Amino acid sequence: MIETDDDGPLKRTGVPSLAWATSQLGWIAGPISLIIFSIITWFFSCLLAGCYRFSGPLLGSRNFTYTAADTITASISMGAIGRSKCFHKKGHNGGCHASNNVYMIIFGNTQIILSQTPNFHQLSGLSIVAALMSFAYSSTGLGLSIAKIAGGKHVRTSLVGATSGVDMRRAEKAWNILQALGDIAFAYSYSVVLTEIQDTLKSRPPENKVMRKASLVGVLITTIFYILCGTLGYAAFGDEAPGNLLTGFGFYEPFWLVDLANMRIVVHLVGAYQVFSQPTVKLVEDWCNQKWPESSFLTKEHSIGTPYCGVYQVNFFSLLWRTAYVTVTSMMAMIFPFFNSVLGFLGAIFPFRDLACLLVSLVAAVACIRGIVMDLHSFQPFKSVS
Repeated sequence: MIETDDDGPLKRTGVPSLAWATSQLGWIAGPISLIIFSIITWFFSCLLAGCYRFSGPLLGSRNFTYTAADTITASISMGAIGRSKCFHKKGHNGGCHASNNVYMIIFGNTQIILSQTPNFHQLSGLSIVAALMSFAYSSTGLGLSIAKIAGGKHVRTSLVGATSGVDMRRAEKAWNILQALGDIAFAYSYSVVLTEIQDTLKSRPPENKVMRKASLVGVLITTIFYILCGTLGYAAFGDEAPGNLLTGFGFYEPFWLVDLANMRIVVHLVGAYQVFSQPTVKLVEDWCNQKWPESSFLTKEHSIGTPYCGVYQVNFFSLLWRTAYVTVTSMMAMIFPFFNSVLGFLGAIFPFRDLACLLVSLVAAVACIRGIVMDLHSFQPFKSVS
């Protein structure tokens, strides 16, 4: 039987969730879906890259931004580190559980500090570290999956994914397929910040040409990794693939390697949160500055001396607004910690380019909203437990 949490819902927390998504779609539809979404992402990225500069009265003017929570994922990974040590001491049936709320608060406080970074251009170092961490923990998951496959234990797989009538009803199977599509779509959501990334490039050679080449290379590499994560994870666990290979405790040993991979997830998400949130907070700040340019509260910067860092320029509106933004997202994560459903919903509202993608987005969004509603039946606010 598929593992469930103590309160009943299917255990689907964490990232990456591609093994679970592949287990719902099967050997055929799973990889094909990944390839299709990669092609859509690359095509959409090329369109966005071409829209960076536009013609008109101001020939060559730039579009600086494209109008974007990792808190749940990071808290689950932090909690998984403590649980891993507990399982190592007490055994796999040790009943090790941990509250995620404390970790959400820690993650939120960290983001409040990092959110004061003045603009997107100053996040390049953080972005590089986040990308390296993503590669590192994905590689760990792949290695552990290969080791589990090599162990020779038989698992149930299928060309069409988890079989309805065995562990689930047909209706549940259909909903899970739609949610899996949302999860895959979210994995390819980087193009929502493509314009901000393009704005950090030099004007020669032309930004759109550089960005198209970079997008092609990036999508090819990530698609190879995604297919490996999905297929090898499915081959290792079959229909019982956890929502997360690292926090769903498909792997218990070596516990130190699993802990290290989860720490890498946390570091990756610290950077990813800023990369995706900076365009949103900056959009609001720019709108307010244009709306009330005479307001000193909105526009004036104050010099504050800091130990070892010299003088730091602080805008009180940005300080309050960015703190409030992080606080609200952290509170929402604590109130609704349904990772897979929320992840799938965010993926479902991923930008679409044609009618087929629109239909997929709509039905995936409905499936994920249903998942959230189902989770609410047995959920108590501020009592998120892994």
